[in-house]
Amino acid sequence: MTRTPPTTVAQVRLWRWRRNPLRRHSDVVEAWIVLLTWVLAVLGGAAAGLVAAQTAGAAFSARQAQVHAVSAVLTDGAARTPASGTGYDDGRVWATVRWTDVHGTVHTDRAKVPPSAPTGSQVTVWTNRAGHVVSAPVTGAAADLQAALTGVLVAPTAGTVVWGAGWVVRNRLIKRRMAEWDEEWKQIGPRWGNLSGGRG
Repeated sequence: MTRTPPTTVAQVRLWRWRRNPLRRHSDVVEAWIVLLTWVLAVLGGAAAGLVAAQTAGAAFSARQAQVHAVSAVLTDGAARTPASGTGYDDGRVWATVRWTDVHGTVHTDRAKVPPSAPTGSQVTVWTNRAGHVVSAPVTGAAADLQAALTGVLVAPTAGTVVWGAGWVVRNRLIKRRMAEWDEEWKQIGPRWGNLSGGRG
């Protein structure tokens, strides 16, 4: 007759939460720190990402409200090729343009235009309230995408910061516990050696 080995049930590792003689107060505190750290890292990261995305979207909308497009005229012919070594190159070249605002004031400024545009060409430029040429605002799907990407980048960063803070607190708690154990062993160790006949 063969004996069947007893089945072992894998216990869930929640010993810090259950009552048992080995559990210390610091174990319960550590368990709460770990739980709160993960909850705050996930929820805090998500909230920070959402706020960042909304803030970026509001910034794009605010800038769009501060600038407007005007029709301008090229006062001199545009260069055939963009200047090299300028870093960001969108294929356009700098040229002098002239336009009249709604109050009848004539403005002249430099703006980026298509290469080889002849003198007198009509171009659209973006100006601010002071009448200076500025870059075109980010609008529509591009603004939505950039706002979403901002949120996606901020969320894990904020979560990592919260997790790092929890890790620091937990490490300090562990070091304190180890120091307490060392102190207890200094008191119990000699007695343990006596009980084991000097072999422990």
